[in-house]
Amino acid sequence: MNSTGVSTHREEIAAGDRFEFGENWRRFLESVDEARIETAVQSLRGLLGVENLESKSFLDVGCGSGLFSLAAHRLGASVVSFDYDLMSVVCCRKLKQSFGLEDGAAWRIEEGSALDDDFLSGLGTYEVVYSWGVLHHTGKMWPAIEAVSRRVGPGGVFSLAIYNDQGSWSERWLRIKKRYNRLPRFLHPIFAGLVMLPLDLRMAASAFLRFRPMEYIRLWTHYDSDRGMSRWRDIIDWVGGLPFEVAKPEELLRFLRPRGFELVNLKTRLGNLGCNEFVFRRPSI
Repeated sequence: MNSTGVSTHREEIAAGDRFEFGENWRRFLESVDEARIETAVQSLRGLLGVENLESKSFLDVGCGSGLFSLAAHRLGASVVSFDYDLMSVVCCRKLKQSFGLEDGAAWRIEEGSALDDDFLSGLGTYEVVYSWGVLHHTGKMWPAIEAVSRRVGPGGVFSLAIYNDQGSWSERWLRIKKRYNRLPRFLHPIFAGLVMLPLDLRMAASAFLRFRPMEYIRLWTHYDSDRGMSRWRDIIDWVGGLPFEVAKPEELLRFLRPRGFELVNLKTRLGNLGCNEFVFRRPSI
């Protein structure tokens, strides 16, 4: 990213228009261990429907902590990771170093934007392009999806997760996110906790009334068993994550099919909170 991009990023954060994703990832890194990495590896296998990524090229768009870049590397891929947030880039590099991977390893980490056509063009094309929960935070989601989709080579796959459109609830969440980012930093965890408390209490009540209290308890004690993530860090990311855009599953299908992509895997939130997950394939020429 050039100096103008860095300045814009800092100005957006200072104005309360952008969440500090990298700072959240920095704190998440403290909990990353081999168990979390293995969970991420299994999650990636399941999403892509593969046993390994041997000899595959893998582009991680919006790498965040770098956890899934590391998972792809463990599966045998040659990885390129990038993020718009400088602290996320720092976190990714730190993770790489922490788990014994030298600069010469088949994993390159860069700072860049999914909206920078020149930067993206310089990256080339890949057999797997992965962007989980990222492009809806660019401020220009559809142009970002368009731009990133062009990095998928013939026969390659495009795996992305985009916030589910909940209609008026999504509009309410946007207002909450704006309020969060305009608060003093020391109030952020308090605000996030208060926002999520009613939802958490409803989930707890439902589990206990159905005589299944462990369903709720596992949300906290076994949250990392899905993708290796942290429930509290995901809550902070969710409440604060700005910019914020959403889409219905059918909107993604209508957008990418005319661009030559075929849907090969889909996991929806069934109208609820969270990300719909997609895997598209670009046919071979």
